[in-house]
Parts: sequence; structure tokens; C-alpha cells
Amino acid sequence: MTEAGRQRAVDAPLAPPAPTAGLLDVLGRRYLLKLLVRREISARYQGSFLGFLWSYINPLSQLFIFWFVFGEIIGRNSVEKFALHVFCGLIVVHFFTETFNAGTRSIVRNKALVRKMAMPKEMFPVASMLVSLYHVGPQLVILTVVSLLCGWVPDPVGMLAFLLALAIIAVLGTALALMFSAANVFFRDFASAVTILTNFVRFGVPMIYPYTLVDDRFGRFAELYLLNPIADAVLLVQRAFWVGSTDDPDATAAEHIPDDLLVYGVGALLASVVLLGVAQLVFTRLENKIPERLS
Repeated sequence: MTEAGRQRAVDAPLAPPAPTAGLLDVLGRRYLLKLLVRREISARYQGSFLGFLWSYINPLSQLFIFWFVFGEIIGRNSVEKFALHVFCGLIVVHFFTETFNAGTRSIVRNKALVRKMAMPKEMFPVASMLVSLYHVGPQLVILTVVSLLCGWVPDPVGMLAFLLALAIIAVLGTALALMFSAANVFFRDFASAVTILTNFVRFGVPMIYPYTLVDDRFGRFAELYLLNPIADAVLLVQRAFWVGSTDDPDATAAEHIPDDLLVYGVGALLASVVLLGVAQLVFTRLENKIPERLS
């Protein structure tokens, strides 16, 4: 080989055997992502007689339980249409907890694919988020129908609030799932820790209690409560559906919805995007060691 040939061989850039662009590679392989999402959904309802109908039965049963237990037995009359108030929060909480829990376990659960296929490993947490988002659909149908029966009239600000809430949870859930899915490969304790952490989520958002209670108890320190992106998302969904279903929406919004909620929501979304960037950096540092730890 000539000296020029040897020089070219030495100077040639080395390309990694698998993609390293992270989430950008996931977006570039949408067909594969779609297959993973379909696989997850099919596996969930495999062998089920009612199949996808369970996606409607489960949220309907929870709506009935909250209406009957809190409305008829306990008598929570301090919050108008309390069951609807709770159900708005349940949609957000379920979306987040399912994304976080399933995303944390996604790489370990798909270890055979991780070892055999050259694909961006971020694909698995993202697929878990999309499966969770898919199941928001039936819950949204139920919420819309019940809200309409209660006299709800859609408004542009409310619809913007709802889309902002979904974006917050999608980005935040994906960011946390990305970090914890990699960590769970090295120490399986992370999956159990996430399960425990998500048990606290529903009590850290204004779902089974109104935001007014937080504002009354903590005064100006209640603003710290709004630094929780999940709490902001719950309030945004309540602004979109529950407020318009009450007898006096303007009075309800003035009493139970904090001022500048949309500003807090945009801030929560931006913070979630930053966290997603940090999660991608952490994941990139760990991903090369993932296959050997799964073997």
C-alpha cells in the first residue's frame, strides 16, 4: 500500500455501528416506532375478550367510584361537580404514571430487541409514552361526553390549555422515562422506586382537593406548588373542561384557577424540554454499556 493510501486509511473517520443522534433518530424511524407502539398495544389486549373496550370500561368505573364515594357517601359538596374535577386530574396522572412506569421498564422488557437490532434505544421509552398517549383517547371521549352533559361549552383558551397540558406530560414523562430506563438496566431497584414515587403523584396535584385549599393554607407560598409541572397540567385540564361545566364558569375560574395559569404552563413546558435535553445527555453517556449489562 502506498504512503498516500495508508494516510487515507488512518485519517478516515470511524462511524459507529448504531445511530447516535438519540431522539432525532427516533423521529427518523417513525415506521419502526409505529410498529413498536402497535406491538405494545396488541400485547396489552392479547387474549382479552373485550379487548380495546377495557380502555373505556376502566376510566368509566373510576369516574363512577369517585362520583359515588365522594359525592353520595362522603358528600364532598364544597367542590361543584367534584367527580368531573377529579377525572380531569386522573387523565393527567394516568398519562404521567403510565409513561414513567412503563418507560422505566421498557429497555429491560425489550432486552432481546436491544441486543439483536441496531436501533436507537431511546425508541423504547418514547414508544411507552405514545402507548400511554393512545390510551388518553378513550378517557378524553368520556370526559368530553360527561362535560357536555353537564353543560360544558368549548372555548379556545380551554382547548389551548388542554393541548399545553398534554405537551407538558408527554415531554416530562419521556424525559424521566429516558433517564430511569437507562438506570434501571444497571440497577433494577429503579423500577420499584419509580412505582413508589408515582404513588405520591396524585396527592401532589389538585385532583382530590381543589387548588383553593392550597392557596388558603399556604398563602403566597402556594406559588411554589405551581412549580410542579404535573400540578400545572392538572389545573390546565380542569380549566379546559371542569370550569366550563360548572353553573358559573367565571366565578369558578376566579375562585379555583390561579392567575397566570397559562404562563405557568408555558414555563413548565420549557422546563420539561430542558429536562429532556439533560435526559438525552445522561442516556447517551450510558447507552453503550446497556447491551453488555442486559446479557
